[in-house]
Amino acid sequence: MSAFFPVLRVLGALLTFFSLATLVPGIVSWANADGLGHVWAISAAISLACGAALWGGLYRYKRELHPRDGIFLVSFTWLLLPLFATLPLMWSLAVIGRPIDFTHGYFEAVSGLTTTGATVLVKLDELPLSINVWRTFLQWLGGMGILVLAVAILPLLGVGGSQLFRAEVAGPIKDSKLTPRVKETAKGLWGIYASFSLVCFLAYWAGGMSAMDALMHMFATVSLGGLSSHDSSFAHFASPVLEGVAVVFMLAASCNFALYFIAMRKGLWGGFWRDPELRATLTALIGGGFIVAAVLWFKGVYGPVDALRHGMFHAISVGSTTGFATVDYLHWPAFAPLFMLLLSGVATSAGSAGCGIKMVRVLILVKQARREMTRLVHPRAVQPVTLGNMVVDHRVIFSVLAFMLVYGVTVISLSMLLVLTDLDPVTAFSAVLASVNCTGPGLGTVGPSGNFSGLTDFQMWVCTFAMVLGRLEMLSFIALLTPSFWRK
Repeated sequence: MSAFFPVLRVLGALLTFFSLATLVPGIVSWANADGLGHVWAISAAISLACGAALWGGLYRYKRELHPRDGIFLVSFTWLLLPLFATLPLMWSLAVIGRPIDFTHGYFEAVSGLTTTGATVLVKLDELPLSINVWRTFLQWLGGMGILVLAVAILPLLGVGGSQLFRAEVAGPIKDSKLTPRVKETAKGLWGIYASFSLVCFLAYWAGGMSAMDALMHMFATVSLGGLSSHDSSFAHFASPVLEGVAVVFMLAASCNFALYFIAMRKGLWGGFWRDPELRATLTALIGGGFIVAAVLWFKGVYGPVDALRHGMFHAISVGSTTGFATVDYLHWPAFAPLFMLLLSGVATSAGSAGCGIKMVRVLILVKQARREMTRLVHPRAVQPVTLGNMVVDHRVIFSVLAFMLVYGVTVISLSMLLVLTDLDPVTAFSAVLASVNCTGPGLGTVGPSGNFSGLTDFQMWVCTFAMVLGRLEMLSFIALLTPSFWRK
């Protein structure tokens, strides 16, 4: 265990940093005098004390972090930080007379930090503002990855930052550096993320939201999280203008933030538009919106204008793993909600705030399948798999194939486990898929008009586990469960 002391030291530093996040709802609580200020202060003190104890107690254990250390740290961060995010949530709800147990609290915290956007809470409009700010702010923190932020601002992580960065950044191709130093790369990505956030907030505010609604829904939009401060989600505003703003920023956040960084840093906007994954992502989301709109129009659900409005908004919302809703789309023809849920697994880019398979893996798989079909006719043909002008290494292809196998086995196994608990198959499959893809709403009882509160504790823990797996892209976390990981 002593081999992991340097990792635990860094984990303590992360927890110390995370304690500062609790000050955000604390300030809101103080400004609104909602009587919860002491809860946020105590929670911040506990997180700070635990983090400082780990950090200070193991301070002398310093060394370069290895790939195994990065996997260990990333996995335990996404398990431990929700625990400290759960405490103020449970205590504040108990103070206002709406107590929840640990299972529900931890589910809500994991849902926020993984940007899933599923909830077990009801009567959100009646909650004190500081609680809703905390729920939505957790999404914003998790959107680009707390560890990437930590690499950017904590110098002590600069030593082994490259291992953390590779373990945290989503997608199969992680070794290309945007700047010579990983810390500068992480700072650049978070600078883009913060800039998007500011512009999104101002757009929502100018579009008619109150300042606090604009802030909370900015948190939920830029992070592709989708947790709202209203029970009716985006339908609360009934505004085509605000829906249009949301569509623009959901599309932008679904693309690789590294492309924005390169375009703004080097002025290479031509390369931005030539990126094959970006084009595929936008084509899938916008094209999916037109498909859903066409189905709604031809089936007579809406006229052409309303069909385009609702179809485009919900296809992009669900497909980008955000999960905002303005209507209960489970009343639409069955094709539409199922198509949107499946779209959420593939439509977002690597390097975005979204989860799921990622578009770059889909492109690699399609090109690999095309190469194999060519080989059937021309066995001696030399046809490398390429993305843009880059030849994809065989190791990346094997990594993608391994991920797809694990992804499929995970979804099927967890779905069957929920069916074994007597949950109906539609709800079971969609709950797991929505959790693994970090989408939020599913089908059946966990659809847009319901939530996950109707699940049993065991079913909720299965979905919680699925959310963590989805955020970590499975292979990182599952590696912890293999004997080879723990061998010297």
